[in-house]
Amino acid sequence: MYYNTLKQMRTAALLCCWFAISTQANATAEDKAEAPAATEQAEPKPATTVRNLFDVRTPMRDGVELSSDVWMPREPGKYPIILLRTPYIKSMTAINMAEFGRYFAEHGYAYVIQDVRGRGDSGGEFDFFFQEANDGYDSIEWLAKQPWSNGRVCMMGASYWGTVQWLAARERPPHLVCIAPTAPAGRYLNELPYVGGAFMTGWALPWLNDVSGHISQGANAAFVDWDRVNAHRPLITADEVLGRRIRLYREFLEHPTMDAYWRRIYFTPEDFRKIDLPMMTVTGLFDGDQPGAMHYWQGIETYGKPSADRYLVLGPWTHVQTLMGGAEKIGEFEFSKASILDNKQMHLDFFDRYLKQSRGALDWPHVRVYVTGRNEWRSFDKYPVAATPTRLFLSSEGKANSNAGDGKLLRREQRKSTTDRFTYDPKHPVDMGDIKVQASDMKKLGDRADVLVYTSEPLDSALEVIGPVEVEVYAASDGRDTDFTAQVLDVYPDGRAAPLGPNSVGIIRARYRNGNEKEELLQPGKVERYRIDLGHVAHAFLPGHRIRVHISSSFASLFNPNQNTGNPVATDTEWRTAQQTIYHDTKRPSAVILPVVSPK
Repeated sequence: MYYNTLKQMRTAALLCCWFAISTQANATAEDKAEAPAATEQAEPKPATTVRNLFDVRTPMRDGVELSSDVWMPREPGKYPIILLRTPYIKSMTAINMAEFGRYFAEHGYAYVIQDVRGRGDSGGEFDFFFQEANDGYDSIEWLAKQPWSNGRVCMMGASYWGTVQWLAARERPPHLVCIAPTAPAGRYLNELPYVGGAFMTGWALPWLNDVSGHISQGANAAFVDWDRVNAHRPLITADEVLGRRIRLYREFLEHPTMDAYWRRIYFTPEDFRKIDLPMMTVTGLFDGDQPGAMHYWQGIETYGKPSADRYLVLGPWTHVQTLMGGAEKIGEFEFSKASILDNKQMHLDFFDRYLKQSRGALDWPHVRVYVTGRNEWRSFDKYPVAATPTRLFLSSEGKANSNAGDGKLLRREQRKSTTDRFTYDPKHPVDMGDIKVQASDMKKLGDRADVLVYTSEPLDSALEVIGPVEVEVYAASDGRDTDFTAQVLDVYPDGRAAPLGPNSVGIIRARYRNGNEKEELLQPGKVERYRIDLGHVAHAFLPGHRIRVHISSSFASLFNPNQNTGNPVATDTEWRTAQQTIYHDTKRPSAVILPVVSPK
């Protein structure tokens, strides 16, 4: 969820649908070293075999015109179309999609980059994803009828660009023949703009500020006092402290449950049944939009028609890297050279097969997953893979607070009735501000007394985990509402503790413990069960390593610290400290649930 850094916004904001987390400071030298090479552009070379059409106007059904730039072979002809629809300005330079345009045009395609409604050179008002189903349909059908089109259209792109593909496909435009969504958002209220019901202040204002005009507004964020913005209450008016009133920001806060506002774009089983297209889904183990990508993948696999023409690639990548390529190191994890795939070639092979129809069947497995720790690719016939849900139980003698405590992870639940307690002060939350790179060493966070730390004994043999990970916690609070957070970490023999999963941390807001359809406040002191989703993991804990779980109640400034009052979150101005109790015994067996697979 943190992409490449927590200190750098610009690269992420240009590509991400939702995790432009840290507009709040300039990148350090270490951050820049971790950023994808694609952000530093070489001097462009003219393409002698390519011709361009700039500011091509496409009318929508309501009369608004959208603007596109087109690259195609110089020779006259009718070409299959690759369409990318972006809110990040089609002529952007930080991630130069014109290079993609030239590449695919040189291979016989017409490549179209379109500014979505209300952005760049396009008309109308930007309205998040709510506008994109109809606009996607209209754009595909108009492009298919152009004199340089052969009538076959496929879509590609990451993040926002990936989500618009699904929304268009749901409308079933006749000339859309395939899609290639990378890191698409789509699991609303459990991915964005809320996770587990907790509002993502670290995404909402930075990202919505950036898209608040026809041209990108993000550069001004470097001069914003983000500490003051984040501290402001009520949340609903924090946009004014930032410097502008933002309609979408306020709408997001006014719709914290799965109501009609969100159902317009949330995919149901019936939506998946409508779609029967070849598709290539790409996401990353460290991709903040992995929840959306997996929501779509599992939906189409479960409810769509069985198909050998669907592919999933799950690599050891951050959000940006899912499109721009991987790296051999992220935080504390080091990977093999094989972890870096040739993204352009992979897309070209897919398009040659399903769009241009110039090659035979692909020799790809249905699913490819990179297992960190072992650092190797695995192939599967389906995903999620066959795995054994394995519980490691939280245990202590009542003093699991901090790394110096007595918290343990055990194979069997603790029979003795013991609890761990901590005080959660929302004005002094656990802060991600010192974390420079996703998957960084989290050991320092465990030094706090309001973080409970549970650690296994060193492993005698490797434990391989592939699939969704959850932490199940039995807990009580003296507040009417509060949050609980969880992390699962691989502890190296030298003490480094690297978090797993796309989000580094999972969170649940107590009022949504039973789902996001409605709010249910707590009865103070009553024990409740909380299931904290940590996303999909593919990792081998190696011999000599230990497994660790952190339990706490905050992770600022990514999520707004819960003020523990039970008041409406958008308008709350009160603060209270909460006393939290975690239970672990045979009746209330708090545990981490790992999908363990048999050794290869």
